[in-house]
Amino acid sequence: MKSFISNVEIKNGEEVKAHYLRESIFNLIKSEHPGFNEDCYISLDELNRYRRQYLSSLITQENGEIDALDRDVMDAIKNNSVLSENIEEAIGVKQTTGQKLADKIASFGGSWTFIIIFFVFILIWMGINVWLLAKRTFDPFPFILLNLILSCLAAIQAPIIMMSQNRKEEKDRLRSENDYKINLKAELEIKLLGEKIDHMIVHQNKKLLEIQEIQTDYLQDLMNEIKAKEK
Repeated sequence: MKSFISNVEIKNGEEVKAHYLRESIFNLIKSEHPGFNEDCYISLDELNRYRRQYLSSLITQENGEIDALDRDVMDAIKNNSVLSENIEEAIGVKQTTGQKLADKIASFGGSWTFIIIFFVFILIWMGINVWLLAKRTFDPFPFILLNLILSCLAAIQAPIIMMSQNRKEEKDRLRSENDYKINLKAELEIKLLGEKIDHMIVHQNKKLLEIQEIQTDYLQDLMNEIKAKEK
């Protein structure tokens, strides 16, 4: 048996009769091959290809214009590729040296290690100026130089933390986009799986009917032999 589309011989068990196709898939094939009718046969691989093509057209009709995310999903479905990826690695490759440094500084500035070191530094500074250098203090009470250093530190630390937060927001956005693409692809693949199951059920029922017909023929032959012996 040969495929109507490719005119190539179909492997045994992979033939699909057009009569059992969904109307939407049948019309899509017929639009590309006008001579296609319900008595024609196609292979299972060709059927899956048209199923993917039909799902792509559904996305286009629903959204009007295909955005970049949906285009990635459709390409993945057509090519049977995997969409899931390590977002951390993908972002790490794109980061500049300044962005990596900002993330490390922000991470260190929000840790208990920084807080403890910060308070220890303040206590040592105050202790030196109050007790050790009581007569020759370089920053007497109320520690104006220390306040200047702390103000400069806060002024520098604030934009660095904001840079790191922007990077985290970008990571969250990329994660959300990746989750959306994976969920959309999973939904479409489930639809394809439903189509395949329907085809398997129809094909299996066809085989079962053939088996029942053969069994009926055997039974009829037995009945005929019994009747012949009785005579």
